[in-house]
Amino acid sequence: MAKKVAVIGAGVSGLISLKCCVDEGLEPTCFEQTEDIGGLWRFKENVEDGRASIYQSVITNTSKEMSCFSDFPMPEDFPNFLHNSKLLEYFRIFAQKFDLLKYIQFQTTVLSVKKRPDFSSSGQWTVVTESNGKEQSAVFDAVMVCSGHHILPHIPLESFPGIQKFKGQYFHSRQYKHPEGFERKRILVIGIGNSASDIAVELSKKAAQVFISTRHGSWVMGRISEDGYPWDMVFHTRFSSMLRNVLPRTVVKWMMEQQMNRWFNHENYGLIPQNKYLMKEPILNDDLPSRILYGAIKVKSKVKELTETSAIFEDGTVEEGIDVIVFATGYTFSFPFLEDPLVKVEDNMVLLYKYMFPPQLEKSTLACIGLIQPLGSIFPTVELQARWVTRVFKGLCTLPSERTMMADIISRNKRRIDLFGESNSQILQTNYIDYLDELALEIGVKPDLVSLLLKDLKLAVKLCFGPCNSYQYRLVGPGQWKGARNAIFTQKQRILKPLKTRAIKTSSNLPASFLLKILGLLAVVVAFFFQLQWF
Repeated sequence: MAKKVAVIGAGVSGLISLKCCVDEGLEPTCFEQTEDIGGLWRFKENVEDGRASIYQSVITNTSKEMSCFSDFPMPEDFPNFLHNSKLLEYFRIFAQKFDLLKYIQFQTTVLSVKKRPDFSSSGQWTVVTESNGKEQSAVFDAVMVCSGHHILPHIPLESFPGIQKFKGQYFHSRQYKHPEGFERKRILVIGIGNSASDIAVELSKKAAQVFISTRHGSWVMGRISEDGYPWDMVFHTRFSSMLRNVLPRTVVKWMMEQQMNRWFNHENYGLIPQNKYLMKEPILNDDLPSRILYGAIKVKSKVKELTETSAIFEDGTVEEGIDVIVFATGYTFSFPFLEDPLVKVEDNMVLLYKYMFPPQLEKSTLACIGLIQPLGSIFPTVELQARWVTRVFKGLCTLPSERTMMADIISRNKRRIDLFGESNSQILQTNYIDYLDELALEIGVKPDLVSLLLKDLKLAVKLCFGPCNSYQYRLVGPGQWKGARNAIFTQKQRILKPLKTRAIKTSSNLPASFLLKILGLLAVVVAFFFQLQWF
């Protein structure tokens, strides 16, 4: 008899979890408190309690080829970076293709998830839900928590003396929807993440003046990279990842600084990170530097104090006549329906094995999907999480002992702090390709480059030097997809298709040197074997 799995939430994590359950022969039921799929990516004009909220203009920061599910490429005519409505369209196509809607109970709120009395032997959970004012209870063999971590806004008002005296309007960025109503205002945006920069740029086209206050600064990247290709198609390659892992940290950090300053000198624009050698997630914004250059946005230091109408900054400067303050200060995560303390945060550390499994459970039948911030696309990340979790539920993969899992959590957290710093905003941060490969190894779908060198040299070169996207994890092992190899070799076609809207005669440029790629691949193999000599 198929195991019954409760999936909480029908956003991106919930949808892919449903598909993975079906692929493994499990019996899923998804509980979605709203009337539709999409989660964070479904824009609504009004902010709703208990639901993620985005502004109307949100566009993805990761490209379509790096963001699609591993056996379902996005349509080739889709733009490379998607407006939220276009991404939602992809989710709808995906859900229809794999007939996922029949597993979802809409307008159903999960009230509680509790262990059964015999949990130590059965691993089962009692899930209580509410729909149309009626409560229902059901027993499930496993639970996948897919409700996200962009719901509960973090507004540290205690860090802003004088806020109670401020006569203007202030709110969290979660409340922001569009720039109408902010014409000719003097606006202070507090924070320097992607939302802060997006909102500051958009408001600067209507407002009299926008100020953006940052404690630590940030690197800023554009979506366009070498030869006009999407940034992540160039940045996230196995070769680059290998270099970052084997080169001395000082060299890697120097290279990162040179790369980030190639577009513009961050120091000149007041954006240079306070600790520029931390591998924090950069801002993706194509317009921020130019808006600063226009004077439409002014970068300020940390706010020291607020008065009735002004902001006093740490460097002693004062900006008068502030009408609006937008707190783009991030989110905290909470799962009120879970038994306390299943998902714990102690000493700035999330106590989840590989950001998914509570290590203290006698049976590994509950997992969080998407409670992570990779330095890359979230979509392939949550897909590999769901693929592994469903195989653990089915008994095809096993977890180590609680002691081993705790040791991994602690050592992983130390590495995280070393790479990304101790800021609370970095608590879920992780490297991208390393984490994907880690999960792929657990499932048995990590491609073997050394073996491919002998069997399929062309593919091996592509995997090493080309973008590391989700198709790579469908080449071998459980869930193998026959179309994976072709998807890898045709991705350039899908990148260029939406750009070819004007018929022109193509120039006969010579392709990139295949020999150089082969030499680079041989260098990787040599480095690998030399590394083995040290063990």
